[in-house]
Amino acid sequence: MKKLFLVMAVAMMTASVYAQKTAVTASKAGDNWYLGINAGVATPTFKMGDAGFFKGFAPTVGVRLGKNLTTVFGLALDANAYFEASDKSFMKKKTFIDAMNIDLIGTFNLSNAFGGYKGEPRAFEVIGLVGAGYSRTFGEAHHGGINTKAGFDFAFNLGAAKAVQLYIEPALILGQPIVQYANPFKKVELLEGKKMNGVFQVTAGLVYKFGNSNGTHNFKIEELRDQAEIDALNAKINELRSDVDAKNGQINAANQTIADLKKKLADCEARPTQIIEEKKETTLQPIVIFRQGKSTIDAAQYASVEMVAKYLKNHPESKVLVKGYASPEGNAELNQKLSEDRATSVANALIKRYKISKDRITTQGLGATSEISEENDFNRVAMFVDTTK
Repeated sequence: MKKLFLVMAVAMMTASVYAQKTAVTASKAGDNWYLGINAGVATPTFKMGDAGFFKGFAPTVGVRLGKNLTTVFGLALDANAYFEASDKSFMKKKTFIDAMNIDLIGTFNLSNAFGGYKGEPRAFEVIGLVGAGYSRTFGEAHHGGINTKAGFDFAFNLGAAKAVQLYIEPALILGQPIVQYANPFKKVELLEGKKMNGVFQVTAGLVYKFGNSNGTHNFKIEELRDQAEIDALNAKINELRSDVDAKNGQINAANQTIADLKKKLADCEARPTQIIEEKKETTLQPIVIFRQGKSTIDAAQYASVEMVAKYLKNHPESKVLVKGYASPEGNAELNQKLSEDRATSVANALIKRYKISKDRITTQGLGATSEISEENDFNRVAMFVDTTK
């Protein structure tokens, strides 16, 4: 019998290892615990006086505390107490509790072992039980000894969270040999010449599974990625890193351009206003530089607008033409509109901010150009022309 249980245990543990094909999230020490109660009826497996198999019954109640170590294998501490219900009880004891047994059992989820774990328990599962423990009877003659237990749980997992389990359990509990006075090491006379005694019992149980650190009451499948997907993600990460490096280079170049423009602006502000005289019109020195795609005047550019406003106030008879330009990138129609908006924006600043009469200012949008400078940044400008005749 011992060899049989040993072979069964080894076989089921081997099945557990091979059945764990689906990786689950790591469990903590407090995960996958459960507590249950059960009740049923037991009958002797061998003839015991007037009683025998299905010729004598005793009610039984029990508790079970267990932990599922994997989706297949678990351990549980199982305790049952037996009572005398009627004259047909085979115990024939006078104590309130006629007998009891405590067993350490291994549980083997056969449904998961052979069908794999699907991410949550099935609505119906078959669970094998095998273990050993200690049995004791009470009354005038006390008998106690080592016992073995084997059985099956036909389990129904209830609720959306599968936190409650209802099971029907047929089980066989055998003790060998019969020893007296609860001493498993002292051999005495066999009970009615038998080398083994035991009971067959059928119980119904209700189990509650405590919550786990993964947010459920059961094992949760780990989201795994294959190596090809990992390599693709790493390649994407490297590509994004290269893009970031390129963007950083562009930002550094833009910062250098801004620094150069600020220096040129400071140089312009430090120089006196110069008027370039031509035969019909005079181009004033200050210019307003715009950002790419923008027609709003940056705060730093108002210095140039103020210089022109000061010029107009010093020469009340003067009139100016504001010419707007765009750099040559992009759509021609959009650049034409952008150049017009830039000229209008500067004219509005002279009129509203510096109180220059509207009839002294005209605007003209000249679209995209690359003739003002080889640098595109210097082609996004508004320029002033003195049109006084």
